[in-house]
Amino acid sequence: MTARTDPAGRTPALRVLIIGAAGRMGQALTRAAQERSDVRVAAGVESPGSAHVGRDIGEIAGVGALGVRIAGDLAGALADCDAALDFSHPSGTAANLAACVAAGKPLLIGTTGLTSDVHHELERAARHIPLLVSANTSVGVTLLIELARQCARALPLQFDVEILEAHHRHKKDAPSGTALALGQAVAEARGQQLDQVGVRARAGGAPRQEGEIGFAVTRGGDIVGDHTVLFAGAGEQLVLTHRATDRAVFARGALDALVWLARRSPGRYSMRDLLSKQ
Repeated sequence: MTARTDPAGRTPALRVLIIGAAGRMGQALTRAAQERSDVRVAAGVESPGSAHVGRDIGEIAGVGALGVRIAGDLAGALADCDAALDFSHPSGTAANLAACVAAGKPLLIGTTGLTSDVHHELERAARHIPLLVSANTSVGVTLLIELARQCARALPLQFDVEILEAHHRHKKDAPSGTALALGQAVAEARGQQLDQVGVRARAGGAPRQEGEIGFAVTRGGDIVGDHTVLFAGAGEQLVLTHRATDRAVFARGALDALVWLARRSPGRYSMRDLLSKQ
């Protein structure tokens, strides 16, 4: 994709559309965009029946009026934007994908809890637009996933793996998308299928089986996001932890990724690609 330039040959700010503009991440994205010159929030979208439709996106985010009213029509909002971010609800992902493909606009999806049927839509969409899907857009978490992958590849199967995650009380999906991404990285490194070795709830008297990947979930308060991968062996433990204390880290990472994605050709990308190609 060729970058736009103004008459002076400069590259203007990327015009960004936020799907789910009134949500926690939508607001964080709006605030983060005000701190940089390479992106500009040009539009925001919520579902047509939302009470936020028609309100100024900056006022909702607490940064003052920006002159950008939240719309209820994604197709119309895409017309004046260069790329889109989707941090809304998994029930709308397929429709959002279709709209961005029809408009030919790059899309970053940070929505978690995607269903298996949507994954087929993702592959089809990536043939037409640059598409990046990530459960977590923090650079630190991206590195955590790679470290977990390397450790799983190096350590013997006798090391038990537990993935512990904690989030605020309002988060619905459990385990988190990031926890599942960590489990997937560990399973791939071990030559396993996560759906065969992942254990999301442990109850009763059955002992742990060698090779299992366990998940432990905490929901409470206003925890932004904690993730730990524990490799527990006989007489020793290896612990990898990432702790987010401010949602802004995800917003900054998402905007960095979108600027990078907007320069790519159609295809399916990940935060791992961004980390390795900077």
